[in-house]
This record gives sequence, C-alpha cells and structure tokens, in this order.
Amino acid sequence: MESRADEQPPSPDLPSPAPSQLPAEVDSVELSPQSQRYAQLHSATPPARKRRIWLPILLFLATCASTFWVGAVDWNPFDAMIWGTGSVAAPFDPRLSDPAIEFRRELIRSFSGWKNGLYYMLAMLGILFAHEMGHFIMAVRYRVPASLPYFIPIPFSPIGTFGAVIGMDGLRADRKQLFDIGLAGPLAGLVVAIPVLYYGVREMDLTTPGTGLFKLDLPIGLEWMMQWMNVPGYHAGMYIDQSQLNPLFMAGWVGLLVTGLNMIPVSQLDGGHVTYTMFGTKAHWIARGFLVVAILFIVYAEAYNWSLMLILIILMRPDHPPTSNDSVPIGWFRYALGIASLSIPILCFPPMAIQ
Repeated sequence: MESRADEQPPSPDLPSPAPSQLPAEVDSVELSPQSQRYAQLHSATPPARKRRIWLPILLFLATCASTFWVGAVDWNPFDAMIWGTGSVAAPFDPRLSDPAIEFRRELIRSFSGWKNGLYYMLAMLGILFAHEMGHFIMAVRYRVPASLPYFIPIPFSPIGTFGAVIGMDGLRADRKQLFDIGLAGPLAGLVVAIPVLYYGVREMDLTTPGTGLFKLDLPIGLEWMMQWMNVPGYHAGMYIDQSQLNPLFMAGWVGLLVTGLNMIPVSQLDGGHVTYTMFGTKAHWIARGFLVVAILFIVYAEAYNWSLMLILIILMRPDHPPTSNDSVPIGWFRYALGIASLSIPILCFPPMAIQ
C-alpha cells in the first residue's frame, strides 16, 4: 500500500513539530455555534429531490399570459374582466344587446392594445427571469439544490404577477456561497431593469394631465432618472397616473419594486441573506430594527397597503438561520459589494407603491 509522507508517524527521537501559528484572515463576525451541526448536516443530509420541470413551465406560460393580458388592457384588468355590473365602458341598449355580447366586444377592444401587452410581457418576464436565473445559476455553481423558478401569475392585478420564487436548500450553503446566491438575483435583475426603464422614461410625456384608477409612487432612484432625463411635465414628488404609463416604464417600475422588496434586510429575503453573511447574528438586530421602522411608517403614513407584506415577513420569522458554515471568510470585496447593496432598497423601493 502506498503511503503519503505526511501520513507517516513522527520519529520518537525528534520533537513533535509545533502547531502552525499562521495568522487568521481578518474577517470576523459574531458566529453562531454550528461546528458540530455542520458535521452532522453533511453526514446525515438526505439526497436532493428530483427537480420539477412541468409545473415551473406551466406557471411561466400562465404568467406570460397574465402579463400580456394586463398590458393589453392598459393595466386595468377589472374593467375587462367584470361585466354585467355596470363596469362595461361602452353603454348599450338592453333591447338590442346583452352583457355577454358587450363583454366580447370589450375584449376585442381591449386586445387592440396587443402591442403594449407584448412589450410589457417581454420586458416584465425578462426582468423576473434574469433575477431568478441569477439565484439559480449561482446555486448550481455551488451545488446547492435549487428548483427552477416558480412564476406567480395574477391576472386581476394591475401588474399581472407577484414575481417568482425559487426553492433552495439554503442550509447546505456556507457563508460565502449564500452571499453570492442571495445577491446574484437582485444584481442580475437590475442589469435588465435599468435599460428597460431608461427606454420607458425616454418615451414619457407628462404635460397632459393624467387619469385612471391608480397612480404610481416613484422610488428615489427613478426620481433622479426622471430629473436627469428632463421628462416633459415632471416635477419632484410627482405621481404617475395610469393613463401616462407605457409598457417599458411600467415593467421597469415593477422591476425596481421587486428588487427593492427582495433586498429588505429581513429573514430569508435576499437582503436578509446578505446582511447575515456580512454581520452574523448581529443581522438579527438589523432585521428587528427594520420591522419597528416599517410599523411606524405604515401607521404614520397610513400606508396600510403594506400591512399584508409586513405580516408575511413576521410569519417568516425575521431572524435569519445559520448557514452550513458561518466561519468561511467572504473577503473585502464581498464586504464592499454588500455594503453598497444596502442602498438598493433605499433607491429602488417606492414607499407608497400603487395608490
């Protein structure tokens, strides 16, 4: 049997070598006790489940249909979906027609905007797909089991979707791996969202008073872009009405909203992954502090449309669980990138969203 030299026992005539005193890399955080847990996890981890294919594909196609639909009807799906209750736009004589016929006519009129629907669908799905593929590709790179993206179609919502999610066995990722997986999604989504938003802002003309059932609040980053590009009729603090929207602007706005929400430093959101891998268990206090600020904002600004989101985050538990190995250093570059990423929710998140 061949033996490696570094495996042979030391000679009794020679003193045992002193243990290595190499300096540890300066990259310390307050660690959770998980050395024994790490060994147990890797010795008793069950094999990864087989990745589902058809359900993600069907949900993706359904989300394509729902985003096309809301874009084609100018982000007002209710008037096209609800009929026979006085919501049909064109009045009709009940002696010559009936609600079912008028509903079909309304559908035909709605789909006259198929170009808007197509542009919105492609831009919206492109942003979401890039975001989720950022997570997925990085998870595959580190051999962390992850599902294909599950897109969420909502045809009765003005935006047509609630985004997408990926199922991932995050407990198998160490500190550095989880940082890369968590931040790759938002960065990839912004790479697509910012050019889409640029072309959408370039087409904006706000000199005509807007109308519609809702209006959009703008995040700080988008306000800066509108001012920098000198959009006609725009002034700081202005809301954008439904009639003033175009497909690329709407898709870019939703892309910023999704990215800003995901980068909130709480629980197992992308921002929670980043802050935990940077600060260890001190990130738990960041998450709790954020929840206090969020509650105060909702009450003070009467932004009760965020109440459901806040409840969901609380039910997810704000504290991030430990990784498979919290002691793996992430290095100065990841620290700098992580610190810079903390500005994403500030720049991308519209406080009042849709009004």
